[in-house]
Amino acid sequence: MVDLGLKTLLHDKVRFLITVSGVAFAVTLVLVQVGLFVGLLDNSTITIRKLGADLWITSKNSPNLDFVHQFPESNLYRARSVPGVERADNLILSFMQVSLPTGAEETAVVYAMEDFERWGVPWKVSSGSLDDLKRGAYIMFDESATKRFGAFAPGDYREVMGQRLKIVGTTQEAKSFTTTPLGFMDFEREQELQPSLLAGKTSYIVIKVAPGADVERVRRELAARLPYNDVYTSGEWAERSRSYWIQNTGIGFNAFLTVFLGCLVGVVVVAQTLYTSTMEHLKEFGTVKAIGGTNLDIYRMLGKQASIAAVVGFVLGYVPAQLLKPVIASGGLKLIIVPELTAVTFAGTLLLCLLAALISFRKVAGIDPALVFRS
Repeated sequence: MVDLGLKTLLHDKVRFLITVSGVAFAVTLVLVQVGLFVGLLDNSTITIRKLGADLWITSKNSPNLDFVHQFPESNLYRARSVPGVERADNLILSFMQVSLPTGAEETAVVYAMEDFERWGVPWKVSSGSLDDLKRGAYIMFDESATKRFGAFAPGDYREVMGQRLKIVGTTQEAKSFTTTPLGFMDFEREQELQPSLLAGKTSYIVIKVAPGADVERVRRELAARLPYNDVYTSGEWAERSRSYWIQNTGIGFNAFLTVFLGCLVGVVVVAQTLYTSTMEHLKEFGTVKAIGGTNLDIYRMLGKQASIAAVVGFVLGYVPAQLLKPVIASGGLKLIIVPELTAVTFAGTLLLCLLAALISFRKVAGIDPALVFRS
């Protein structure tokens, strides 16, 4: 009986190709859309994760990593005095205008610390040395900035906030959620570039808790000593940043809508194909019933057809999604297809195809076995 289901599915090869193409299109659409969504969220928290701090001290009610309010840098000394704090440093994040050789201006998100190497940020330096940032009017840009800044290399100069800075190195993989280029410079240098905003101020204090110390206890003590600041664990701060972008930018709804449309396309195509095939082979199904077959046997055949369409369609949709990664990366975006996404998409594809088979089953379930004896 299973062979009968397979033969009826493959009887019209063009129709079968259309079926799996519809499933493949839906799978590709879901994987790419959700993969882009995951990639954007990854950019929004990549600095938090790479920095490796146990605790983040922020201004009160800061919504996410990029939207900051400055507070006194002297709060650092209070943080360092808390028992259990192994290391604490100020971190500035500020938006700065960069003048390009073309005469245009672009915005860059510039991070500043006294000692980047101690915190492992930037995490991938492709040229130059982080130590050079301390020695003068220097800056490093991520290579992804070439999309907006044009070509640049170590030794070039750019005006940042009206001051001429030398590019002493480049980094890789440092991207923001908004795709605004990232730069890195010395802490005091950044304060000098924006004295009205940053003099005596910082954006964050990052904390490394001593081995064996209770992170929660350290956090409570920090919150008590700094009542006008918020204190988050690294995980909480990353989640808060992700939640802001999901809830306030509409990308979450956009991803959901695209996934829904992709699923709808797949279900409609499979359901239509299976239904048409079933209607063309009603006598064969009637024969199955006439020789003692049950509705369960019928649904096994239809389920086999749906499962084959789901598996073949998934494979044909998964491969293009993977091949699109370098294409999307060339546009400055990141496509992340994690194993969990692959597994959920496959399970969803199989489930939806089986549900689509129910439409055909309802027609066959009530078929009269005597149909086979009619001319």
